[in-house]
Amino acid sequence: MDIPQDPVILLSYVNTKLRDHYATLEEFCATHDVSETDLRQTLSEIDYQYDEITNQFV
Repeated sequence: MDIPQDPVILLSYVNTKLRDHYATLEEFCATHDVSETDLRQTLSEIDYQYDEITNQFV
């Protein structure tokens, strides 16, 4: 499955996957062949940043 392109839907999708299946953002990106830099940039455009402690975008 391709990851969603809409930033708000992407946020929900990534946070759900991080919560349920992945210990780190790096692991998620490697599994889904996604650029971590691009993902962070896309979500920063809607004012979300990755928090390593909670393993989610907040």
